[in-house]
Amino acid sequence: MSKKKRRPAGRRPDPRPANPRAARLAPDWPVLAAAGFGLLLTGYLAVVAAGEGAPAFCEAGSGCDAVQASAWSSFLGLPMAAWGFGLYALIALAAATGRSEVARWRWLSRWTLLGLAISLFLTVVAWLDVRATCAWCLASLALLAGLFGWVHARRPAGAPGATTPWRNWWLGNGLAALGVLALLGVAGGGLLDRRPEDPRVAGLVDHLNEIGATYYGASWCANCRRQTRLFGASAARLPYVECTPEGRAGPVAQACRRAGVSAYPTWVIHGLHHTGLQRPEQLAQLSGYVWEAGAGD
Repeated sequence: MSKKKRRPAGRRPDPRPANPRAARLAPDWPVLAAAGFGLLLTGYLAVVAAGEGAPAFCEAGSGCDAVQASAWSSFLGLPMAAWGFGLYALIALAAATGRSEVARWRWLSRWTLLGLAISLFLTVVAWLDVRATCAWCLASLALLAGLFGWVHARRPAGAPGATTPWRNWWLGNGLAALGVLALLGVAGGGLLDRRPEDPRVAGLVDHLNEIGATYYGASWCANCRRQTRLFGASAARLPYVECTPEGRAGPVAQACRRAGVSAYPTWVIHGLHHTGLQRPEQLAQLSGYVWEAGAGD
């Protein structure tokens, strides 16, 4: 009678595959590499913006400078480059992970669609607002357009459009992207900024109006936008004169010609011209306003 071999007590067969890594989905290397480039680009811009500097090839007075100084360069207190960095990180994460080709494609489709919509929206509104474009922004737009095209040209079997209606996928993700664009539009228009006026700044603005001071600027001028932002909630009451109401290529307004304004921004205080960005404290000194006393108003 043959004896059966007995297993050692306490040991059971291991149900796991011999090589668990073999079942993992390999990264989408082309998308991962492109997302990595996007991380480098937006990371550089975010670091420069945090240091209040200017990126390379973005000289003062250039279109890039005007875009960087516009209301569309930040969102909820963070530079748009920082938000872009986060989006490229999500694309890279989706490209490196995923339980299946279809699941990965769904996330890549969502993120690339959202990124392309935001980048295109910001490019258009910046052009309409300041009549300028930024080479760095256009580079990111081209990268996102390439990612979007690459992802959707390689749609796997079983993805939306193959087994489910394609229009339903576009409708859901398109509405989500439109919601984000609407929020960006509201924020860029200043509708989310409800900060109260600073007493010293408010008093300075009242004083400038009382003495007949004038602030001459241009809508496309980056330093003019920086100048206006220094006044926060009081900016709407500044004695401001727009010198190029028809845009950068339009004629200079007669009021600016008569005042002899040749550069922006220019402040005329007590008959004297002061060209360039002036901090509120400097304007207080030039106009005879007691800055410290305004804090107690």
